[in-house]
Amino acid sequence: MSTPTTQKAWIVERMGHPSKALNFKSDWPVPSEIPKDHVLVKIQAAALNPVGWKLMQLAPNFLAKRPLPAEYDFAGVVEKKNGTEFEVGDPVFGFIHALITLKTRQGTLAEYALVPDICVTKRPSNIDAIHASGLTLAGLTAWQSLFECAHLEAGQTVFIYGASTAVGLFAIQIAKARGIKVVASASGKNEELVRKTGADEFIDYTKEPIHKYLASHPPSPKFHAIVDAYGLSDPSLYTHSATYMAHGGVFVTTTPAPHGLSFKEMGYLLKTIAAMTWPSWLGGIPRKFKLVSLKANKADLEAFHTLVAEGKVVGVVDSVYEMQDVLKAYERIMSSRATGKVVVKIEGST
Repeated sequence: MSTPTTQKAWIVERMGHPSKALNFKSDWPVPSEIPKDHVLVKIQAAALNPVGWKLMQLAPNFLAKRPLPAEYDFAGVVEKKNGTEFEVGDPVFGFIHALITLKTRQGTLAEYALVPDICVTKRPSNIDAIHASGLTLAGLTAWQSLFECAHLEAGQTVFIYGASTAVGLFAIQIAKARGIKVVASASGKNEELVRKTGADEFIDYTKEPIHKYLASHPPSPKFHAIVDAYGLSDPSLYTHSATYMAHGGVFVTTTPAPHGLSFKEMGYLLKTIAAMTWPSWLGGIPRKFKLVSLKANKADLEAFHTLVAEGKVVGVVDSVYEMQDVLKAYERIMSSRATGKVVVKIEGST
């Protein structure tokens, strides 16, 4: 059967909340030209990410190159190819990097997406499309936090804050697969999930500010790295880190952005900027601070794929929505109550 020329897609047309920014189209064009080293993927499922709705609300149209389909993560089947190792019909999963969308104007809340092959890998038979759809963006963010930013090795210890987030759950699994001890923190209601995922120790951050708990219960040995998978705006976990993080350790965060526009949140932002830039020889924090910036890296993707194929990393799905219920899916992810990925089923949706 030939590839259609138009498709169903959720299009980001303007800056704002998803309910105002998104518009459903049934006649969005399917890419007809496949550049070299690209594949056209027929999307089976797409997963939402915080970066999706945050960019919707913060990035003006001229920067975001709108209109274009929303979102970045996917699982699907190769429909067409040009100069890649993939064959038509291969089941795959991957993501479209946010910077790549600026050039290609592609997104994954659509029936088809054009993707460079550095962002795609074959889907192993031990995982279905729903669970595979949310692997890549959060999984690679966790991978690069642990190894490219923190340079962790087997036998070391990492503290993961926000362990029940998608990035946190992947970080636990990846670290354990590489022989790294994991101490994890989340709310008490998620303790069972976090421990089941592989955490060696669990701390409920709701009982006491986490930096105060760690200062009064310092680990032995101290943590070799801290991964903030939540994106704390309050820098206290970093500013007190010399008490519980080893000399030469690295504090890695995903997005230390304000969670609102209050004076308190703006104050946190200024404190974070000061803490991460003030040199230690002038009284600054004597531990490194790094903001993970996701890169499209084929070697990282294939290493991550190996862990998935071996069953050492699995996708944790919070909920699944039909394509017509995308706005409800955004309500779920924006509630900050999702544990795992919020997934939208594309293929077979009416």
